[in-house]
Amino acid sequence: MSAIAIPPLPRLPAALPMSGLSREAKRSLRQLLEDDARALALAFAAGADAGSLVQRRAALVDRVVIHVAQACLGAPAGPDAQGFALFAVGGYGRGRLFPYSDVDLLALSQAAPDASLTRGLERLFACLWDIGLKPGHAVREVAACRQLAAADVSVYTSLLDARRLVGDAALGAAIAAIIDDPALWPPPRYLAAKQAEQQARHARFDDTAHNLEPNLKDGPGGLRTLDLLRWLGKRLLEATGIEALVAEGLLDPAEGAAMATAEATLQRYRYALHLEAGRPEERLLFDYQRALAERLGFKDQARDPSLAKSEPVLGVEQFMQGYYRAASLVDRLGVQLTERYTELLEADPAAQIIDADFQRRGRRLETRDPDLFMQRPAALVQAFSRRVDQPELTGFSAETMRQIQHALAHHGAALATDPTVLAAFLRLLQRGAPAVEGLWRMNRHGVLGAILPAFAKVVGRMQYDLFHVYTVDEHTLRVMRNLAWFDNPEARAAFPLACAVFESLDKPELLLLAGLFHDIAKGRGGDHSVLGETDARDFCQRLGLPDADVDLVAWLVRWHLLMSVTAQRQDITDPDVVQRFAQQVVDWERLDHLYLLTIADIRGTSPKLWNAWKDRLLADLYVAARYALRSDVALPLRADQRVRECRLRAQALLAHDGFQPEQVAQLWADFPDASFLRHRPEQIAWQTRALAAHARLPVVEVHHLSVRGTTEVFVCALDRDGLFAAITATLDRLRFSVVEARILSSTTGRALDTFLLLDADSQAPADSWRASELRDRLAQTLAESPYRSRLVRRSLSRRLRHFQMAPRIEFTDDPAAARTQLALVCSDRPGILAMVAQAFRDVGVRVHDARIATFGERVEDFFQLTDRDDRVLSEPLRQALRDTLIQRIELTSGASDIHAPT
Repeated sequence: MSAIAIPPLPRLPAALPMSGLSREAKRSLRQLLEDDARALALAFAAGADAGSLVQRRAALVDRVVIHVAQACLGAPAGPDAQGFALFAVGGYGRGRLFPYSDVDLLALSQAAPDASLTRGLERLFACLWDIGLKPGHAVREVAACRQLAAADVSVYTSLLDARRLVGDAALGAAIAAIIDDPALWPPPRYLAAKQAEQQARHARFDDTAHNLEPNLKDGPGGLRTLDLLRWLGKRLLEATGIEALVAEGLLDPAEGAAMATAEATLQRYRYALHLEAGRPEERLLFDYQRALAERLGFKDQARDPSLAKSEPVLGVEQFMQGYYRAASLVDRLGVQLTERYTELLEADPAAQIIDADFQRRGRRLETRDPDLFMQRPAALVQAFSRRVDQPELTGFSAETMRQIQHALAHHGAALATDPTVLAAFLRLLQRGAPAVEGLWRMNRHGVLGAILPAFAKVVGRMQYDLFHVYTVDEHTLRVMRNLAWFDNPEARAAFPLACAVFESLDKPELLLLAGLFHDIAKGRGGDHSVLGETDARDFCQRLGLPDADVDLVAWLVRWHLLMSVTAQRQDITDPDVVQRFAQQVVDWERLDHLYLLTIADIRGTSPKLWNAWKDRLLADLYVAARYALRSDVALPLRADQRVRECRLRAQALLAHDGFQPEQVAQLWADFPDASFLRHRPEQIAWQTRALAAHARLPVVEVHHLSVRGTTEVFVCALDRDGLFAAITATLDRLRFSVVEARILSSTTGRALDTFLLLDADSQAPADSWRASELRDRLAQTLAESPYRSRLVRRSLSRRLRHFQMAPRIEFTDDPAAARTQLALVCSDRPGILAMVAQAFRDVGVRVHDARIATFGERVEDFFQLTDRDDRVLSEPLRQALRDTLIQRIELTSGASDIHAPT
């Protein structure tokens, strides 16, 4: 019992049998329940234990249900009842009710209820609804109950929790007889059925507890996992509760204490969630996370002003880390305990010796000496290496899992500096891709965090945004699996270049180390890339790697975002951009590793982030950088040479289609040199064919699947004010997102614009039907004079509403190009690019280039702008544009949604 005083149970007067409940009596009971709920909520806010409160709530509901049952049923609910009883089932049957949990009841009778009992039950359930208890109920005969329990494992399981409230005690014995019937769900069958049920439930939550909006009850490691362990304990061993499992030797005292602590955390969070939501919500939605963190006392840790790239540690992130760690522990102990149940039910197979330290028993690995891990800590790593060697093994024996936990507690921090442990860890890494599964299992058993304390700190570390879908440890291990995937022959169809690059690596373990450390410093308050570089260098030196290998891993951790940022935010068709990138990379070895790490990182951040456009973009940058790093190419080609080369290659493509040089020259008369600098020869040829096929403006051509893995749109139209706004508004109405735009003007006042698009919903290129619709709609839009942009107003999604930030706008002049670059960082929302284009039109600026990037809920767009006279933007014009952008962006979210950027 918590030290915080919990209100005593209120008393109820004895009910008058068969009297029913008057309206005043119902109102009094409802008021009683509401007053008690408020009192319990105040006790919770004062620090009372949630476990005690849910028992206290159930005790009051017992009194109320019994009172109402006696009033509505009379003799069937009396002390001398015959042939009928009312049972609490579900969580209520276990004596636990959270603030808004349903009150599940089973009305059980020996024979079919007569008309009087049926009417009484109808009154009972109606009264319970009237007083606010929301009963879930079933009315069954004993024979039917047995039949249903035999057919449905969930019905059988509900009987394990059945608790008689009123009525004939003999029916309690009838339920016990159903439960104990050896023909009904014998232990091996029951275990298999419940495991299958759990697997299906977890599959709905991506098989991980580390999602952004986890389910406290039904997700992996949730409270339902603890219920399952109790049900299995009761069915298999007549052991109910954590204390009974410890007494049976299925959990040792330390495991039992850890499980009890984790359960207390989950119960506390669920209790607070019910109060915050005002309903039986089980998901930690973004709608509640910040408020829950505040309710439970978690505070933001301020940025460190002494650090240039200081990252705050938010209270909501600390709150969620508490959940993730509790759920992970429950999940891990659940696996171990289920394994112990399985071993109890199986015949003990003969041991098969693997080596001096390990043997297999059936499909499980176990130690030959129970003191192995205590005497030789390096064996903790070697055990996972043996699992890699024996892929047919399903896991460790229950006793071996327990030995691992005891050894981790015994050796403690010494594992991180033990030379034999580090040598074994390096040998595992040197296995290359197969090592990743070993690392994944090491994390699940807590061994990885023991060897790498910095990694232990990010276990359960949430990043409060929509870009990072998983916790840092979950993301890191998914990145590692993505790296290992490049070694799988099945990956070659989707990642031919990446697989070829991975195959060429001399030391794949260096790439794995970079993946392991790339985000290890998240949540420390500084630049995680810089801090992670220090961690990686220190650990690699402790592993005894050569200096060159240490430098490579440290460099990859420091610059793991370089390739992604360059590809998505800069114009990689510009040789100067490629050259700067190549100069920072320095050599092919770094480039190969960085390319693979970048792909794995993006794919491991969110299932929705990777698409064909990013694949092509990174591949293009990789190929261009490799070319630039050749020893005979020290400087980028001069612009006039690049223009000439592009012309010649495009002309050759067109000649193959029957175009004459004179015809090509005429069609290209309007093309500025920038067209040949910023487009591939294939694009130039495609645009030329489109112009040749149309006698008049506007020209709209759509390539539904271009070389960049996107839908490509080419527009040639009169270059009048509002063109960019009209095009983007049309694209938005058709549910396309722009990933890249090339805005060019001819010498005769025509626009030569190219847009790379993806479907806004699927993030895939358009099919041929959608491409045809797009072509027709754009042509209609551009045939209007003046151009008109019709914006579609869409509400923010539930998730986006919780991640609104104040827009950040920066201007930078490029005098050589007579352009002003606008960098816009703001929250994503439907139609954001169309709104921005509308702002450009409103203040009278022209767009010459656009780089569009979205990272979760965060938009980072870059535009090259001039005024109407093709000059850099003046200060008054900048200010006008800034004000207009802020006004348009904030109108879509509401000022109340804006908070400081993080």
